[in-house]
Amino acid sequence: MEQELNFSGRFVGKFVNSKLTPLLVITSLLIGYFALTIIPREEEPQIIVPMVDIFVGMPGASADQVENRVVRPLEKLVWEIPGVEYVYSTSSEEQAMVIVRFRVGEDLERSLVKLSEKLEHHKDRIPPGVVGPVVKNRTIDDVPFLALTFWSRQYDHEAIRRVAAEVSQHLKAIPDVSVTTLTGGMPRAVVVHVDPGRLAGHGVSLFELTSALQAANRKFSAGSFDRGDALVTLEAGSFLSTREDVENLVVAVRGQRPIRLLDVATVTDSTDEPDNYVFIDFGPAAATELPEVPAALREGGPAAAVTLSIAKRQGTNAIFVGDVIREKLAILRQTLIPEGVHIQVTRDYGKTAQEKADDLFTSMGQAVALVMIILFMTLSLRVALVSSVSIPVTLALVMFSFYAAGYTLNRITLFAMIFSIGLLTDDAVVVLENMIRHIAMPRNRGRDPGRIAQEAVAEIGDPTILANIAIVLAVMPMAFVRGMMGPYMEPIPIGTAAAAMLSLLVAYVVTPWAAIRFVKFPEPVEGSKLDEPPPETVFERFYRRIITPLVMRPMLRWGFIIGAWLIVLGAILLVPLQIVKVKILPFDNKSEFQVVLDLPEGTTLERTAAVTREIAEYLKTVPEVTDLEMYVGTAGPFNFNGLVRHWFLRRGSNVADIQVNLAPKGKRTAKSHDIALRVRGPIQEIARRSGANAKIAEVPPGPPVLQTLVIEVYGPNEEGRQQVARQIRTLLEQTPGVVDIDTYTEDDQRQIFFEVDQPKAARLGLSPEQIAQAIRMLVAGAQVGLMHMPVEREDVALLVRLPKPDRSSLESILALRLASPTSGRTIPLGEVVTPREKLRDKSRYHKNLQPVVYLTADVAGAEESPVYPILKLVKTIGELRAPDGGSITQWHTQVPLETVSGYSMKFDGEWQITYEVFRDLGLAFAAVMVLIYFLMVGWYQDFITPIGIMLPVPFSLAGVLPGHALLGAFFTATSMIGFIAGAGIIVRNSLLLIDFIIELRQRGLTLEKAVIEAAVIRLRPMVLTSLSTLIGATVMLTDPIFQGLAIAIVFGEIASTCLTRIAVPVIFYQVEKWRAKEG
Repeated sequence: MEQELNFSGRFVGKFVNSKLTPLLVITSLLIGYFALTIIPREEEPQIIVPMVDIFVGMPGASADQVENRVVRPLEKLVWEIPGVEYVYSTSSEEQAMVIVRFRVGEDLERSLVKLSEKLEHHKDRIPPGVVGPVVKNRTIDDVPFLALTFWSRQYDHEAIRRVAAEVSQHLKAIPDVSVTTLTGGMPRAVVVHVDPGRLAGHGVSLFELTSALQAANRKFSAGSFDRGDALVTLEAGSFLSTREDVENLVVAVRGQRPIRLLDVATVTDSTDEPDNYVFIDFGPAAATELPEVPAALREGGPAAAVTLSIAKRQGTNAIFVGDVIREKLAILRQTLIPEGVHIQVTRDYGKTAQEKADDLFTSMGQAVALVMIILFMTLSLRVALVSSVSIPVTLALVMFSFYAAGYTLNRITLFAMIFSIGLLTDDAVVVLENMIRHIAMPRNRGRDPGRIAQEAVAEIGDPTILANIAIVLAVMPMAFVRGMMGPYMEPIPIGTAAAAMLSLLVAYVVTPWAAIRFVKFPEPVEGSKLDEPPPETVFERFYRRIITPLVMRPMLRWGFIIGAWLIVLGAILLVPLQIVKVKILPFDNKSEFQVVLDLPEGTTLERTAAVTREIAEYLKTVPEVTDLEMYVGTAGPFNFNGLVRHWFLRRGSNVADIQVNLAPKGKRTAKSHDIALRVRGPIQEIARRSGANAKIAEVPPGPPVLQTLVIEVYGPNEEGRQQVARQIRTLLEQTPGVVDIDTYTEDDQRQIFFEVDQPKAARLGLSPEQIAQAIRMLVAGAQVGLMHMPVEREDVALLVRLPKPDRSSLESILALRLASPTSGRTIPLGEVVTPREKLRDKSRYHKNLQPVVYLTADVAGAEESPVYPILKLVKTIGELRAPDGGSITQWHTQVPLETVSGYSMKFDGEWQITYEVFRDLGLAFAAVMVLIYFLMVGWYQDFITPIGIMLPVPFSLAGVLPGHALLGAFFTATSMIGFIAGAGIIVRNSLLLIDFIIELRQRGLTLEKAVIEAAVIRLRPMVLTSLSTLIGATVMLTDPIFQGLAIAIVFGEIASTCLTRIAVPVIFYQVEKWRAKEG
């Protein structure tokens, strides 16, 4: 009589001999291939963190006035908006910027609407004299995925920029290309250099000149009239389109004689004075990695350059868009780009996304091949062939699930897929192994293969389903990690849950169908041999010799249990002893890093360029460098890190960036982080000699922060906050491992203020506003319109300013002459103004409405995690005294609620992310344990049995933490993820074992016999699943980001194999003995 089948057995029966099953296999492979080809690939994940910049101007106002009249009311308004998490502000002379950051996951469009409505509703509260606000939203899609640097040794910056602008216009027409930005060079401009002497000699005022320019550069529609049956439209006015048009313009008439502009000024058609420089140069690795650049061109020193950075539309494939751009460039090289202009690709996130994807598929292929080899060695070639069908089907379905969920293929979803590799094979291995065991049973020889498959699956079906639910419960709480790290974590639980359930489905549908076709069934036998169990392997006999005395002898049993817990305790002590150190994420091995250079405020552009070139000359000697781009006075193309830190706003004669590109990681032995450590010292030595501050900015592996180590100083007044910040900065400089120390507070900068003699100016018919505008126009220059040149791709500005020699000293500026409307003569500027020298106002910063002073630093060398310098700083900062004589209150996780009564500081940066992630992952682990316990209680209807299943979970720490110590790796967020997932795997294997023990006891075996026999019979599938999981993780051990996960899984599985395979039956036996004794 055949046994009655449960749900799992009946479900398998629907497909094991069905003609539909091979069609499902083919369909799964096709939709997986479809998803693989169509899913967008990009470098960064699509993280929704609505972030809005609000710019406000208040001409002539001091930083204090801007702070109190503009920023404070604006901050309060936006702080009222639901969903706002942070409000940052910067108040400077004449301008302010407020950054509004909503909570992660808030709807972008809805957030913008709420902000716009709030600002519009309170427009009546804008003080007089305020310009703006201008609102700009920032998203991850603003980050350029491609940067093309145009350079030449024949053409200057202006000519290169005109070529790049023309190319940009053509590339904008490509579908899925979003914003394009030109950096470097100066756009074409027509500049009117006013001659004060000639202007005064002809009795023409500056305002007459500018009014004439504006009036002559206008054209209007003037109506229409009927001419017969036709309508004729009228147009009046004119545009200035050439330099000659400007020179011949009549700006005034004196004594019936027209005064032309060329009589009082000199006109140039070129560019305005440069406010930035961009250069490109090449390093030693260019000889092998950039063969398209001839040696003669590489060795000529820095070359003039202009960078065209290109962003793509949301959700589009960076690889496809990049390929189309290259095809277009190939055409433009033949038709548009001069022979002497070269193009160097200095960023290509599509290429790096492709490399990551290739690494994933290589890892997957290696893992699958190794799993098949293990199955071949432990079972048979036919069994390996079965896995060659079921595993690719599972992979295909997982890929399609990512596509269906709306994910792109980026470094985070790739991480999630690699993470799930080990789980993809487990169910198939368990089903296959149990089928092989049933096939080998003498009583099954000659029976229907389909029925044997159903019975084999039925035996392990319910606990396998339960085990997969346990895996899902183990990883799903990670989806609720908060903050910026949340979107980074989300694909992991989603992908793992999908992998677990899809692998179970494939194991029930495809594996039995393939097994009965590939696996050889033995011939039928007769007689007593039908009841003989299949022979045990050497490994099973060895295991039986270990488990039997531990079950049967109490002293050995307790000795093992106590010893196992002591091993776990010893492993945990590795963390407080700092043998294993904690860090949020290790540095990735990228092919780029940045040098961010800040000279004292007021430094000239030429001086900044000289220091930048000196640093670049050193970088050219680094063997791994292929090329480097110098951006002086402006910011280079920003990445996700620069987006969050707002580096795209860096402007000024004292700032510079150097983009350093390295040889591909496969062609160098040193990792990018090691290279950055190596060059930091020499670069900072050069910077110190020049009074500059140089920072090395690597691409962060996780969500970017303001800096690795950020200290925020709060207090009742700015002077006191600065004093506390100076004390803490001294401590930072004395703390080993803390580097790149900086502050947001500007250096002292002298400023000359022209005080107007109002009575005298009034007698001369001049107002203070007219005088101020005249000084600004002549010295800073003023744009009075646009030239109308249809062939130009960029706007051609019409500018008015003094020649540089006439505004290069205070004396020459005071000698400028202004026309007096009342006296009819011109008077020197010095007659109506008095110059007074003062210090320029420094910027004021707020965070969440509280005034703050920022200190930033990085961590390098032996201490690469901010956790350990902070532990040292906690003690030393506690010994400091505030300006009011009190102590400095330290906050670690939240902004002080009150800052008026005393001084306080808060640690931020990577520390904040570290705290939030490990806090949330710890809570997730606790939730995992509770959920799994509830599941077990619901399944077994027993409060005690689940405890026996879950007690061995911490035993994996006996492998996880020593594994990190052995390999010298940080315990990271990915390590924690691996540990949590390992808990689910341990529970899964425990379920399969304990469920079988219960089944054997129901068949009449004693507790001792049932525990030993179940442990021996279930040993092989558990070891095989451990091996498949371990193999899937081993391929990630060399990856800097995934290494923590790989170590947690590999060494956790080793500890699980050595401890929990013994601990689970032993502990369960002991629990059952207690239960029996009590009643």
